[in-house]
Amino acid sequence: MQQTWNSERRLTAIGRAALSVPARQALADRQLVPERTILDYGCGRGHDVRALERLDCRITGWDPYYRPETKLEPTDVVLLTYVLNVIEDPAERRQTLMQAWELANTVLIVSARLTWEKSKVRGQEFGDGLITSRQTFQHLFGASELRDYVEEVTGTRCVSASPGIVYAFKDESARLGYLAQRIVPDAEWLASEDTTSAIAAVIDHAEHRGRQPRVEEMPRPVAELLAHLKPNELKRLVRDSANPEKVSEGAKRTTLNTLLFLAVELFNGRGPFSGLPFSVQLDVRTFFSSYKEACQRSDRLLLKLRDDGYVRGAMNASQVGKMTPTALYVHRRALDQMPTVLRLYEHCASIAAGRPQEWTVAKLKHQGRAVSWLDYPDFDKDPHPRIQSSYIVDLQSLETSHMSYANSTNRPLLHRKHEFLAPDDPDVPRYRRLTESELKAGLYANPHLIGTEKGWEAELVRCGRELRGHRLVRRAAD
Repeated sequence: MQQTWNSERRLTAIGRAALSVPARQALADRQLVPERTILDYGCGRGHDVRALERLDCRITGWDPYYRPETKLEPTDVVLLTYVLNVIEDPAERRQTLMQAWELANTVLIVSARLTWEKSKVRGQEFGDGLITSRQTFQHLFGASELRDYVEEVTGTRCVSASPGIVYAFKDESARLGYLAQRIVPDAEWLASEDTTSAIAAVIDHAEHRGRQPRVEEMPRPVAELLAHLKPNELKRLVRDSANPEKVSEGAKRTTLNTLLFLAVELFNGRGPFSGLPFSVQLDVRTFFSSYKEACQRSDRLLLKLRDDGYVRGAMNASQVGKMTPTALYVHRRALDQMPTVLRLYEHCASIAAGRPQEWTVAKLKHQGRAVSWLDYPDFDKDPHPRIQSSYIVDLQSLETSHMSYANSTNRPLLHRKHEFLAPDDPDVPRYRRLTESELKAGLYANPHLIGTEKGWEAELVRCGRELRGHRLVRRAAD
């Protein structure tokens, strides 16, 4: 296997004090685990390789300049981190991606710099990119462009893990397992030290999922502690001890989650029943008459996403989030409590173009189909948090856009924070008290003025008030 790289590409291999963003994302998504072998293809100076080795990952790195001696062999996971964007020859870029794909047994993880970074990259136009002052090349991808490109070259359905990070799976079971993990995450098991605590863990699982787990689903310590019990005996113990109301609620939740998963699966490309994760197969068998029935119901759910009236009705009926004339705004802590069709709305956008790693509030438009993830890093600390960035995905065109407010001197800010959260969120009473005191002080009398920092500060001065944490007090005399 031979690859020709221009010598100046080595200058793009930067030093890092921490893991790269793609490596952190893959760790969080459980794609980089100790039981898998990993190849960092185009590893540069090898910072990710060393950092992942310290996390007990079995990883090797190859680079045409820094580690050309590494023998290239098929590996479970291949990382292609910020490599495609530095190759100026489109044919070679494509060949590099195909070679990385051929080396991956389970998943290829591709990342590239995105068009919203254009202000950070200065240079002269060359081909489909820029030649920088350091004589390096940069082709900046659109988020949907990167996913489309990887799909076209590899010939497989891909998933956008995050903006600029795409997963290409070698088989359907791996792709579906990843989707299920994002949408129907496995319940956390209670710690078990003896038979009694192991039974309690099974009961807790049954109450959460709405059905008793199979032995194959149990953590090994739990299965070993219960190995002396006959299946019918364990079943009777769980049936007699579990809270029927919790089991019923768990069954309802799992049924809706399964429909959500199958609808997202159809949006991303549906596979056979045998390719579904084992736990999801059991959910289908338990809560539906057949896989066909489950698919038909999920298909109807996906069709409802196209119905403006239905989506708007779901937004009006939602127990969480702030409704405006154009969209529903929901804090990430409350996202899973939205109606199922709205959860599907947000998931489809995230699968198509990636959900950013840093975000606080999701904005779902009810006119047209677009999802924005808005980052308010000080939401919990600041009584009126300022926006840091927004990332928007148009579901009709799959076009994306990003806006940073980091250098803005008059950023938009939030009011009525409690409205973005679920009613039972522990912070709601404190945020509501602040809103009520601001209303009483007349601060919302001119709503068209208070949406930005300067306008809000001017209204505080006009009303003779200032904020101390989440308390509104009279402004001290000059």
